[in-house]
Amino acid sequence: MDVLMPQLGETVAEGTITQWFKAVGDKVAPGENLFEIETDKATMEVPATAAGELKEIRVPKGAVVPVGAIVAIIADGSGAATMSSVATSAPTPRAPSVAPSAPAPAAARPIQLEPFREVRTPERNFGPARLAGGIVVTPLARRLAGEASIDLARITGSGPHGRIVARDIEQATRAKARPALEPGTEQIKALYAERPFDEVPLDNMRRTIARRLTEAVQTIPHFYLTADVDIERLLALRAEANAAAPTDKDGTPAFRLSLNDFIVKALALALQRVPAANAAWAGDRILRFKHSDVGVAVALDGGLITPVIRAAETKSLAAISAEARELATRARDRKLQPGEYQGGSTAVSNLGMYGVREFTAIINPPHATILAVGAAQRRPVETADGGVKFVDQMTVTLGCDHRVVDGALGAELFAAFKALIERPVAMLV
Repeated sequence: MDVLMPQLGETVAEGTITQWFKAVGDKVAPGENLFEIETDKATMEVPATAAGELKEIRVPKGAVVPVGAIVAIIADGSGAATMSSVATSAPTPRAPSVAPSAPAPAAARPIQLEPFREVRTPERNFGPARLAGGIVVTPLARRLAGEASIDLARITGSGPHGRIVARDIEQATRAKARPALEPGTEQIKALYAERPFDEVPLDNMRRTIARRLTEAVQTIPHFYLTADVDIERLLALRAEANAAAPTDKDGTPAFRLSLNDFIVKALALALQRVPAANAAWAGDRILRFKHSDVGVAVALDGGLITPVIRAAETKSLAAISAEARELATRARDRKLQPGEYQGGSTAVSNLGMYGVREFTAIINPPHATILAVGAAQRRPVETADGGVKFVDQMTVTLGCDHRVVDGALGAELFAAFKALIERPVAMLV
């Protein structure tokens, strides 16, 4: 039986095999871990799905493997290895290198943790076409390529087993229309030929971040709304709640609420009050969600990931706090499952703990909004009688996708969030 590189997420096109748990000749049983893979987001163990003997390991430790590639062969009880038709069409792995190649194309396939086989039906004019050189292309992709004068022979397909699909043509069309403004590696290095420097190869995470943020800035029409928010009542409520938290026999409190826990809850409730903003851009339509699934940005070594707190509007502050901490811990250990960081309707990026007063954040597609949170500070404000007093404030900036959220709608969402933060008792009822 062919063992294939599994699909681990909607946008994951490849992964790195970091460890083999079995050697050639070992017996394997269903459910036993065969190998470990690392993507740009997480590390995961892949189990065997059939019993037999590990007959062949085709991909060494450290190789970068595209989704659908054959990585090993398991022989059945008789010692015979069954070969599927995928062997002639599956992508081949890349050997590890010091300087990784250009980012892999984004894929938008459903999550598939099990190996799969492709069964080709007889080709008709409504099915995928096989071109010269063994290229397989869907009818829509072929039509789009003709309209945009795209040479299919130069396209690497991101569909199952290398099939060229519509999104591949759309990416090629955007790349063709965009002028080559960015200088190449050698051109940049030449500028520093007389200066000492070290070259840091890009790992999967950094390559994906670079690609996705570049696409987000180029394709999403951002606009930003900024205001100072009074947090005196919130800080007092937080202190009182933490002081009243039950403790175990060792004196450890059951929870410890952070400022960010209140921010997540307030944003989730604000999206329920302004449901038109609880949405995502889906190409030819807008998706509006029933629940507020809020992503929380977590900084990692060399990157960033945004695990999602699902239905945050339904959860208590203590539950949000516990879930956020647990997700952040596993994110830093690269142990998140794809379903824990994909999707969502908005995100919170908080740099206040670094002393940052104010900043703007890039929207994480397909989200329509993102909230950038600055540091809590004591600031002087003018009173109604012309005097001055010091109050606790933080500066927050709401980033909006103008295709989904117009200015007035963004202001309405911002006002709902601000009202909840400044009157936090409303989050408890």
